[in-house]
Amino acid sequence: MPGSDLHGSWEISSVPEPQGTGGTGKAQSHNPVVHADEKSDTPIVPMKPSNKGDDPAEMVEGRGVAKGNADKNPAPRTQCRTSCASMGLEGVRVVARQDKTVRFTALLHHITPQLLVESFYALRHDAAAGVDGVTWRDYEQGLYERVHGLHREIHTGAYRAKPSRRVLIPKADGRQRPLGIASLEDKVVQQAVVTVLNMIYEEDFLGFSYGFRHGRSQHDALDALTVGIKSQNVNWIIDADISSFFDEIDHDWMLKFLEHRIADRRMLGLIRKWLKAGVIEDGCRVAALKGTPQGAVISPLLANIYLHYALDLWARQWRRKFARGNVIVVRYADDSVFGFKIEETARRFLTAMQERLAKFGLTLNAKKTRLIEFGRFAATNRKRRGQSKPETFDFLGFTHCCGTDRQGRFKVVRLTVKKRMRATLAAIRAELMRRRHESVAIVGKWLNRVVQGYFNYHAVPGNLYRLAGMRSEICRAWRHALMRRSQRHRLPWDRFNRIAKRFIPPARNAHPYPEERFYASHT
Repeated sequence: MPGSDLHGSWEISSVPEPQGTGGTGKAQSHNPVVHADEKSDTPIVPMKPSNKGDDPAEMVEGRGVAKGNADKNPAPRTQCRTSCASMGLEGVRVVARQDKTVRFTALLHHITPQLLVESFYALRHDAAAGVDGVTWRDYEQGLYERVHGLHREIHTGAYRAKPSRRVLIPKADGRQRPLGIASLEDKVVQQAVVTVLNMIYEEDFLGFSYGFRHGRSQHDALDALTVGIKSQNVNWIIDADISSFFDEIDHDWMLKFLEHRIADRRMLGLIRKWLKAGVIEDGCRVAALKGTPQGAVISPLLANIYLHYALDLWARQWRRKFARGNVIVVRYADDSVFGFKIEETARRFLTAMQERLAKFGLTLNAKKTRLIEFGRFAATNRKRRGQSKPETFDFLGFTHCCGTDRQGRFKVVRLTVKKRMRATLAAIRAELMRRRHESVAIVGKWLNRVVQGYFNYHAVPGNLYRLAGMRSEICRAWRHALMRRSQRHRLPWDRFNRIAKRFIPPARNAHPYPEERFYASHT
């Protein structure tokens, strides 16, 4: 088979242990228990006493003696028709792993009051309120009464999804990204549904899918991409980006994809309600004909399911049937990077992928999707042809470049994207000027959290020089703000350096080299 499959030897196999109660299938009907007399073989059938007279009224079900099994869980027959069944959400996972074609007919009963409480505490405490104006702190008051009422609405069919509140946030390129802020009760129910469905789809998703999955992060995807480029003889890269993916998801296709694994009509009804709920914009409700709101708790899972069937399974099949040479795939949500050994294979794949996505209402962003020469021999080949050094591509906040180490061997250099770093510096400068009259200690503690959080993500090997430059610019901005506090305009650098050393952390590696973490996770 051509190519190297990140789903095989490179797949992260650690999966969280779920919590939950309840069985995995339909409840089993029990026959009445009949007891046998010790002195005779004739069974004794218990009778219900009569309200009038001495004659018994009717036969009733008897109860047997628990012969040492009182401490064990009952195991009703499940969809796999086995006598021994795991209980709760773990049973859902076991069935999903054993049979990739089974459709789950009973899932809603796993949404219990206990799971709703756990889902509530899993939400962000400082998240913005939805159209109902209820915050996390407000809902916590009388939580258990609210949760039991919500549980009753879900299981009686009285639950109604509220529209999301539309919020626009600026992007690094100057455009605005629309977000949908759901009401708190919708978030709680969505989190519970995500917990249940993850038991199924974590067994289905392929190894090269990293976005919004438990136990996988952006740095896991970055490590897989770097190791793949270095070890799989990659010469060409397709940096693919889907245009407005969350806004273009087709509802009919989404529900059809879900029905491959879910046959519980009540669970599908909940998801349909969230898809059709719409948004509140300028005081008016706008119906949702397609898409799922960015910012909704369930949207990342729905996005992964949609791309699993629309792209991932197809890409794996195309690679096995048509690819020549090595092929690597790394996908994080709607951002994907494909690596190829042969240019012709890369161009054929790009054309086929555009046709494939068009069937499901998706298009590639022409400005962001590129085919570039990148890899171990890219610099040598381009120099021989009289061309400039290899092009770069951006993925998950890092610009990937072709470079060499001290021994002259090829390596992938990852640097913070300049555009995003400039935007972050501009925001920090503006905030420092706004807070310039606050005490040095208060501003220093705030700045420490901001810079340390930025370094925690971007401080990868090879990127420290750029981060050190960013730290210097932040120091200059803070000194400038402190000098504007009065008309003296004097703050010697030696004095300020003591302040900066106290509050602004230095640029140090926060992550290991890609090979160390990748092979440790994929052994």
